[in-house]
Amino acid sequence: MGSVREQVPALTRHRGPAVLAALLVAAQIGYPLTEGAARDRVTVAVVLLAAATALSHAAVTRGRRFAAGALVIVSGVGLLAEAVGTATGVPFGCYEYAVGRIGPELWSVPLIVPLAWVGGLYPVWVVAGMLSRRAVSWIGLTAIGAVGWDLFLDPQMVADGQWSWCVSESGLPGLAHIPMTNYLGWFAVGLVMAALLWWWDRVSASTAPTAMTAPARTWNDTTALPVAVFLWTWLGSILAHAVFLGLPASAGYGAVGMGLLGIPLLVRLRRTRALSPGR
Repeated sequence: MGSVREQVPALTRHRGPAVLAALLVAAQIGYPLTEGAARDRVTVAVVLLAAATALSHAAVTRGRRFAAGALVIVSGVGLLAEAVGTATGVPFGCYEYAVGRIGPELWSVPLIVPLAWVGGLYPVWVVAGMLSRRAVSWIGLTAIGAVGWDLFLDPQMVADGQWSWCVSESGLPGLAHIPMTNYLGWFAVGLVMAALLWWWDRVSASTAPTAMTAPARTWNDTTALPVAVFLWTWLGSILAHAVFLGLPASAGYGAVGMGLLGIPLLVRLRRTRALSPGR
């Protein structure tokens, strides 16, 4: 007889992450409708809900040990990179956070920021694992997807005054106020996070009572939620930036950046649907 966990229907086990994802979408929809202190509170809510969605899904599908390790790895590397970055300008370039807007700080970095890395990177990591199970390409695709996400994130947060750069007019056309070093830094940090997640995925699986497997390459109960979050982030951000936030340049750059994973993902999902039984 299987374990109690194995007998619980997938829908029931995934109900918590799904509810959190729905709240995340609602909070993100509310972002353009607020301003000032209310928008700051929405920003914090979005980050907390994104991280909670990612970690709860990881715990359900890959085990609590993996989820705890993923939290330590991604938030730890994120905090270290941000602390070094604000102090030295490496690896993102010279920048600083606004003071007192989105919660307490450590080493001049709002503590909510490392959790933002968790919530944003996890769905990208799952999608990258669906596109390739080879370590090098999985890690590389995760880093590329992280940069794609940042092509939405940085312009949005800079426009809201959450952080600012010391040097302007050195970035992409239409986003000159964000230096190119920022995206190089994101790629480098994304590589480190993805490599450590790949390693931890195998360590935690090999020591678990029931070994967890790599993200499936199809849409199923272990991939549906992070895939949906990824697609919502990609396509929803295009709409939000182009229509509601007045950021057409980042709408275009982000569409292409996340599309480097999003388009192959959609092709794979379409092929999977076409090959499914009964079609």
